[in-house]
Amino acid sequence: MPTAVAVTGADLALPPQDERTLPAAVLDGLDRLPLDQALAAVQTLVEQHGHVIVVYSRATPPAVAQRLHTIRALLESDRIALFRPDLPPLGVAVLARQLRQLASCDLGPGVLASAGRLLTHYLHAGALLGSVARLDRVPVVGLASHARSWVPGSQFAVLAHPQPTLVKAGPEVTLPGPEFGTWLLVGRGQLPSDWVTGTLAPAWKVQGLRETEAPAESAAWWGTGRLVEFCAYLPDLSVLYQLVASVRRGVCHWCGIDVIGDRCVFCSATPPPPSELNARPVHPNRALTTG
Repeated sequence: MPTAVAVTGADLALPPQDERTLPAAVLDGLDRLPLDQALAAVQTLVEQHGHVIVVYSRATPPAVAQRLHTIRALLESDRIALFRPDLPPLGVAVLARQLRQLASCDLGPGVLASAGRLLTHYLHAGALLGSVARLDRVPVVGLASHARSWVPGSQFAVLAHPQPTLVKAGPEVTLPGPEFGTWLLVGRGQLPSDWVTGTLAPAWKVQGLRETEAPAESAAWWGTGRLVEFCAYLPDLSVLYQLVASVRRGVCHWCGIDVIGDRCVFCSATPPPPSELNARPVHPNRALTTG
């Protein structure tokens, strides 16, 4: 079975992008389940798929994040990767879907999990906000912007990733966008989406546009429910696969799986100093083989 890509809420499990997109495993309400039931649900996923990548937002309630770490510790498993990218919730959902697309390809679990960090660089995620008074996750938002946000009718366009940017939204005002072809996913909230679809999308020259509801965690992440969230992304599986396949692979010195980048997402090991790495061989079967 392919590696499972799990999310912490049904609203983070976006509809398939193409016929090869695998379903998401939804671990909803982990903090509300008795620990033994939550443990059994994750263990079943591991047994069915071999490895599980859990993608979740930094706005995920602390109790859920703590439960994930507790489950991983109790299972004593290097087969569970907890990936919490620095993206708004809609961007997290898009990234999880891209991993679900790639899960159908001939990529090992370590490479697939590592691909999350790589693909993050190709996402442009932001929101149109009715207020930035409670937004503290984007460093460009200062006191002056907070003060202006109290002016009735003000709307702000904020790019959270890759380059934090804040502008006062208007017909002739836009945000810096991708320099490559993308599609745009719009997460509807409590503001009209006219500026996003009528100004931003043409300025970014998007090749396609789809709409959905903003995830429930979006209001907590952005500090207001008066928003429209958006994320520009690469939709084609062939492009995603080429990006991942073109990166040099290595072997995790601790658990022995193939990875890309300098940190194993499953066991969290980073490469030792070159002198230490040369002094000892890679263990061929360091990973745990049960649950």
